[in-house]
Amino acid sequence: MAQEVRGVIAPGKDEPVRIETVVVPDPGPGEAVVRVQACGVCHTDLHYKQGGINDDFPFLLGHEAAGVVESVGDDVTDVAPGDFVILNWRAVCGNCRACLRGRPWYCFDTHNARQKMTLTDGTELSPALGIGAFAEKTLVAAGQCTKVDPAVAPEAAGLLGCGVMAGIGAAINTGNVGRGDSVAVIGCGGVGDAAIAGSRLAGAAKIIAVDIDDRKLETARSMGATHTVNSRTADPVEAIRDLTGGFGADVVIEAVGRPETYRQAFYARDLAGTVVLVGVPTPDMKIELPLLDVFGRGGSLKSSWYGDCLPSRDFPMLIDLHLQGRLDLGAFVTETIALDEVEKAFERMHRGDVLRSVVVL
Repeated sequence: MAQEVRGVIAPGKDEPVRIETVVVPDPGPGEAVVRVQACGVCHTDLHYKQGGINDDFPFLLGHEAAGVVESVGDDVTDVAPGDFVILNWRAVCGNCRACLRGRPWYCFDTHNARQKMTLTDGTELSPALGIGAFAEKTLVAAGQCTKVDPAVAPEAAGLLGCGVMAGIGAAINTGNVGRGDSVAVIGCGGVGDAAIAGSRLAGAAKIIAVDIDDRKLETARSMGATHTVNSRTADPVEAIRDLTGGFGADVVIEAVGRPETYRQAFYARDLAGTVVLVGVPTPDMKIELPLLDVFGRGGSLKSSWYGDCLPSRDFPMLIDLHLQGRLDLGAFVTETIALDEVEKAFERMHRGDVLRSVVVL
């Protein structure tokens, strides 16, 4: 039978979120119901609330989540009731041209649950990134559940569901940061700090953090940055070159998503270096670069979507590193909050007061 649970709803563009009763159907074929234990408050949820993703209101917000599988539908074999899982929004199909070429992290036909969660009056909800985890329970495609070691704290594990994985993957998967490389990260929010942590994991020799907020730069040092640049007071391109023998960094990761910071990243890399865009721009933004510079500087200009991750490969590995003390996922958790504090968490996020607020249920 369908269950009624509490969930955080964005009812309309820029309207305050509110807690409503959400009807969660029994899982159908290929689906799972997950009892949510923790869910991070991500900037993408704020984009949904502001109407920056689409206008399919009302939204059931929340997607950076971990919890326990409660029930599964027919044909589900990878997870079972009682499994501790991290939810992901890239459930790969296994059959598209990317999957069949052995590149499932580029899957072109990812999927979500077929059934809809609703309000009690039957209004269908649009779950954020196909998850909707600011709720006591949520319905997802079983492929969105990645089983990991239950020894990890849910509030730390869930962050791999989006922001932390995006940043770590931008460094390790997309940027191919290697031992001895120099790396610059522009923008030191949660994703940027995760890129710093990923660069340290990969063995980068020099990691330069760039931001306009000294508080964020201090946090970046705790995540593994060896040098910091406040771009309010210094030209970041010149500063990065000065710190790399005049050459520029081997890999520059842009974690802001703005034309001006992308341009800085482009010119702050070494010849034949790599630029990785992991910050999310808005549809109206445009970039103009001299085509001769694009040609003459060589190297790679890449975008990183979800850190080019494969959840079944990357989540268990990173959880193991965390449990070994080599990756401090808990350092990204600034505070834990209740469901009714999500609106205030958005305000703290906007002010730059937190890396992550995490709802604990």
